[in-house]
Amino acid sequence: MSGAELGRRLRERDLSAAPAALNLVENRSPAAREEIAALLASVSPASLGGEARAHIVGVTGPPGAGKSTLLSALVAGWRGAGRSVAVLAVDPSSKRSGGALLGDRARIDADPADRGVFIRSMAAGERLGGLAPATRAGAQALAAAFDVVVIETVGVGQSETEVAEAADTVAVIVQPGSGDALQFLKSGIMEVPDALVVTKADLGAVAARAVRDLRAALRSLGSPTPVLSVSSVPPITGVDELIAALDAHRAGLDLAATRVRTRRLGALADFIAEHGASGLRDLGGRREAERYLAEQPADADETALVAALEARAR
Repeated sequence: MSGAELGRRLRERDLSAAPAALNLVENRSPAAREEIAALLASVSPASLGGEARAHIVGVTGPPGAGKSTLLSALVAGWRGAGRSVAVLAVDPSSKRSGGALLGDRARIDADPADRGVFIRSMAAGERLGGLAPATRAGAQALAAAFDVVVIETVGVGQSETEVAEAADTVAVIVQPGSGDALQFLKSGIMEVPDALVVTKADLGAVAARAVRDLRAALRSLGSPTPVLSVSSVPPITGVDELIAALDAHRAGLDLAATRVRTRRLGALADFIAEHGASGLRDLGGRREAERYLAEQPADADETALVAALEARAR
């Protein structure tokens, strides 16, 4: 099936087109480039008549923080409200096949018969903790069909900043009692999360202490970022409040400006991944590349922006 046809089905909210669309964007062969471009063009703001309706949510945090268990509860909450959900779980890559190792997908609990939920593991490629180009392309494609698209990453390497550049709203997951909260404060990424989530509230005092520490740190920085405490095991607590906080952040966004920025940053990241430092030098450096991207049409899709950068670099 062609990229344009897949895009048409996604525009019509045909959720069954999601697997084929993800298969296409993960195909990095030169022969697939035109079809991927056709797919993204057919779900671009120009084709949709505006930005895709989905809420793109980034979820990141260190291994073992409880992201997948929390996502299982979030998916159940969204589905209970009648919202369709796609989850792109970014996994480490198999050195043999190059594909995702599928660990996160296996840990997210969802009814396999529920056609309103789509879960796919995607390989991180060679970018430790970061987002492969296919992940951003996949999220943009699925945003035309689903109500919520989640990008879940392992919180190492570049994942925190890269998921913040790909999502409308970012939740950073912190595990109490493990030093994660202190490490998070030291890491200098306090500007990344739109919500901080302390998991395992059922641990009691240790979880409450992590919440207090994070709230105190945010107050000292003058940050309005909410800190929420959740327990994803029965009795589940805090998940409805987290969904409300994510929705509130989305409601306060200038969505068009956010998505334009997302596409431009994604295009630059993909260009650099493909062409490296020498390609960036050909553009005159990062600042000049960003200036050039700012001159491109606001409704240009990411593939078209990468093509524009490549033409500029020649």
